[in-house]
Amino acid sequence: MRVRTATGHAPGKIILFGEHAVVYGQPAIAAPLLAVQVRVEAAPAAPDAGLTIALPALNTTIAVPDLTESSESPLFDALAYPAQLALRALRVTAPPDLALTVRSTIPVASGLGSGAALAAAIIRAVCAALDSPIADDALNPLVYEVEKRHHGTPSGLDNTTIVYERPVYFVRGAPMERVAVARPVTLLVADSGISSSTRVTVGDVRALHEADPARIDPVLARIGALVHEARAALETGALVYLGALMDKNHALLDVLTVSSAELDRLCAAARDAGALGAKFSGGGRGGNVIALVDAAHADPVAAALREAGAVSVLQTTVEPSG
Repeated sequence: MRVRTATGHAPGKIILFGEHAVVYGQPAIAAPLLAVQVRVEAAPAAPDAGLTIALPALNTTIAVPDLTESSESPLFDALAYPAQLALRALRVTAPPDLALTVRSTIPVASGLGSGAALAAAIIRAVCAALDSPIADDALNPLVYEVEKRHHGTPSGLDNTTIVYERPVYFVRGAPMERVAVARPVTLLVADSGISSSTRVTVGDVRALHEADPARIDPVLARIGALVHEARAALETGALVYLGALMDKNHALLDVLTVSSAELDRLCAAARDAGALGAKFSGGGRGGNVIALVDAAHADPVAAALREAGAVSVLQTTVEPSG
């Protein structure tokens, strides 16, 4: 089988509004985080070397098994399984002699979509190396299959935002809709330094919902209504109102028990320093807080976030779009 040198890449993502409620049919809005990326380089390997995937940052290399083989290993789920899906999509029956090298600037277990981005980049690299570049519409369901290995019952929001690399309004099971952003939206992404499992937080919200749907369903519905308002604010450039909606979304997520004292402290520090609004983004109980700021006054808010315990603060802008 002929293989060639190729690359695959994918960005991180941030959820602007609607996490957790999106699992129950409510809308959510997310945007790609282009400042962090996964990049996978593919190169032909020696005859009979098979398909290997190296992570220099972890000093680790794994061999991708035959397409019928599986494993419960997290490394298999993150690395080998996406490669297997790519080969199956191309109707390749055995791993080719191909060496992949993975480099990423996306923090793991921080709500920035590292798992979906890794899967997308690996599948893109494998397909390109076999001279069969994959279209986004074909890639997205494959990355969703990997997300199910990671999270159990994912909404599909991460893979959709990362694969298409544009702000999206997402309802589970409905066609993706693009969000038309009227004005630049400047965000600070503050890493709490606390790792958290999305699978666990999604499962805890599910247990909460099953135990008391009469109390939790209205909370989920209020989050959904808030997302509708947020889309309108983005499309009209009403950034002050958008910030207030972020604050409300964070408070509702706290009712679902997926915030934490550390995340609450970071949000409060951002608001006190002049942010228009703040909330955590992702699964919760760790990961990242996002703060909406005036670009000209981002530095004092970033400093306040670091003072409050953020291990890093990244500035990003969601650009206007049609």
